[in-house]
Amino acid sequence: MSMFLVKNNLEPEDVFTTKEDLAFPESVVGMFKGMLGQPYQGWPEELQKIILKGEQPITCRPGELLEPVDFVEEKLKLEEKLGHRVDDRALISSILYPNVYPEFDRHRQEFSDTSVIPTPIFFYGLESGQETSLDIEPGKTLIIKLNAVGKVQSDGTRAVYFELNGNNRSVVIRDQSVQSDVAVRVKAEKGNHCHIAAPMPGKVLKVNVKSGDAIKAGDVLMVTEAMKMETNIKAKADGAVADVKFKEGDKVEKEDLVIVLAE
Repeated sequence: MSMFLVKNNLEPEDVFTTKEDLAFPESVVGMFKGMLGQPYQGWPEELQKIILKGEQPITCRPGELLEPVDFVEEKLKLEEKLGHRVDDRALISSILYPNVYPEFDRHRQEFSDTSVIPTPIFFYGLESGQETSLDIEPGKTLIIKLNAVGKVQSDGTRAVYFELNGNNRSVVIRDQSVQSDVAVRVKAEKGNHCHIAAPMPGKVLKVNVKSGDAIKAGDVLMVTEAMKMETNIKAKADGAVADVKFKEGDKVEKEDLVIVLAE
């Protein structure tokens, strides 16, 4: 809830004054619905109604609502989906986080275990001349020093020059920021009831509609995810879909025009 407020530049009191326009992350909705349990003396009633938007809170133990899981069958499905064998830890992770785990597995398959990289370097990279060490397994340490980053080429790539355990190396990589600088994002028009905007930055997990589909108020049109917070983008009124601007896997920014409704 705190991250949602910060990301949207909101103060706590804004939740009560702009309640109709806020699309709360599913983790927040689930918490206020009771899916993490019941807090002592319950949630503030007005705040709970704002966040649930008509959904009814539960009064039982959340686990009572879970469907039984066939672990053998789910493991076979997951292995078929990922294309490789999985262990019990991967299976449980997938069951608990069905939308997040496939992306995590894809990252592991492509880049191996990047958790050995210090967090600031993983997110921001090395500065020229900076050195770091990575313990990739017991007794095996990689010492990496960034020497220089080349200019952007016409195909959007750069050469990166570095030292690996004292040996000079170089690699050519694509600069993802070049494409994002060139791309022009269309923003949803304020007050236009036919424009549906992304409530916060993130990645599109699911697109549930296509052009021409009839929709009803409350239908989940698209699901986005940011920092493990899933947000359902719902229809505010009955109507029809004229255009869907993003597909699953695309990155969206706050207020991007994601869906256009028919006049």
